[in-house]
Amino acid sequence: MKKWGIFLFSIVMVLVLAACTANENAGDESPEQDVEGTESESGEKVLRMNNGVEPTSMDPSIGFDASSWNILNNVMEGLTRLGQDDQPQEAMAESWDISEDGLTYTFNIREDANWSNGEPVTAEDFVYAWTYMLDPNTASPAAFLAYFIEGAEEFNAGEGDASSLGITAVDEKTLEVKLTAPTGAFLNIISNPSFFPIHKATAEENPEWYAEADTFVANGPFKVESWAHDSELVMAKNEEYWDADNVKLDQVHWAMVSDTNTEYQMFQSGDLDMSEIPADSADQLIDSENVVIEDQAGLAFYRFNVNEEPFQNKKIRQAIAKAVNQQELVDFVTKMGEVPATGFVSPGFEDASGSDFRETNGDLQVFDADEAKALLAEGMEEEGYDELPAITLSYSNTESNRVVAEAIQQMISQNLGVEMELSAVESNVFLDEQRGLQHQLSRSSFLHDYADPINALESFVTDSSMNRTGWSNAEFDQLIADAKAETDEAARYELLYQAEKLLMDEAPIFTLHYYNQVYLYADNVKDVVRHPVGYVELKWADKTE
Repeated sequence: MKKWGIFLFSIVMVLVLAACTANENAGDESPEQDVEGTESESGEKVLRMNNGVEPTSMDPSIGFDASSWNILNNVMEGLTRLGQDDQPQEAMAESWDISEDGLTYTFNIREDANWSNGEPVTAEDFVYAWTYMLDPNTASPAAFLAYFIEGAEEFNAGEGDASSLGITAVDEKTLEVKLTAPTGAFLNIISNPSFFPIHKATAEENPEWYAEADTFVANGPFKVESWAHDSELVMAKNEEYWDADNVKLDQVHWAMVSDTNTEYQMFQSGDLDMSEIPADSADQLIDSENVVIEDQAGLAFYRFNVNEEPFQNKKIRQAIAKAVNQQELVDFVTKMGEVPATGFVSPGFEDASGSDFRETNGDLQVFDADEAKALLAEGMEEEGYDELPAITLSYSNTESNRVVAEAIQQMISQNLGVEMELSAVESNVFLDEQRGLQHQLSRSSFLHDYADPINALESFVTDSSMNRTGWSNAEFDQLIADAKAETDEAARYELLYQAEKLLMDEAPIFTLHYYNQVYLYADNVKDVVRHPVGYVELKWADKTE
């Protein structure tokens, strides 16, 4: 398992991709496409990939999901960029200075940092973009990531104004950022697409600048050349990019095909250069020499609604959790080489002593049918139940979610004698219903927004938009608050260890497996970087003859 370190920027967000039916022409050849899938007739290097669905938004402040980040991360660039080693490196900023107290960062933007229209990238472009993200009228789902900036949380809550933000353009190429407390992960966090700059003049003239190819202004390795919505988006090398000499690809064609089986067929025919593995072919393909498996910081899990019977009872929640055999789930159901999740924090995060967080905090959720039965009996007695109230397990309506839900349904029946109904909910309404606590027991996922265990654990503080369980625990809230204020790393990690143990013991959730990224690559594709956060990085990608 790859070690990401304390500060490696990791995902993410909560990742929920909207299910979408691809345009029936999605993936069809356009006149300039090369049937053989190697190079175009002009000799240009053209990489063909699948984005699955239309980007949610190409506005960096709004497109807070993988379908948007896949493209945004390659047509835009922030002050820092994650390198091939998954660590932040200089990008739009060629250097920076940090004050002795760790509260003030001064970024020096490259003189040759330009937009795709040839105009310079300025400090004011960053001030404009970050202020826009934090403006409560924007309603950016990513705004919370910037709360470490002075005045940001108050402004986003409508209790302050933009003039109080600790974001200042000292001059055209110098940006000063003031923080509320030393934040070791700062350089990682600001590589997130939410912190990309926006060409101020373009956005002021056309607030919908990001919605079409002919109005999109890029500053990354590629630019948006064409965009047939719900069908295909084409990126072309951005010659105005400061490091264009190291960008090897001439074009990247993104199909938008939601069905993995169709994607795999396109890969087989040469219409795509890489593909995910269809679930029903995992046994045959997972050991292929063309398969690349990489770590991803996040996990699949289920949320209990503790406001609904019978899940107001802790022991009943624990019983359900312990009745799920995670090893069988990954071995015989998902079958993609995943690791069973025995805690909410993924493996790969090192604490102050260099120890892995997951190994140190141990296995906090393990399958134990006998203990599950005992806990269920105790919980039912506490509640005075002769039989459990009806239970409905809900999931976003995809094939992969369905087979997992059916497996869990069978395990709970076999190990506890409890029957559950299944409810498949259309993806475009599932998340809203989950946020509104309309589900009794529901499938979920988490991907890191940045590489620190607190990013995962803070999801369950009272009133967090990420909580979605109704669970509230004052001791847990205090542990997270103390960890955020603690500057001693050893002490901070001890608080996080305690918080995770409390979360898993209280069991407003139960965990399934940690995520990984499994792809088939064509023989001639190399140097595609997939960060643990889920970003795909094409700056260094190449396609040989």
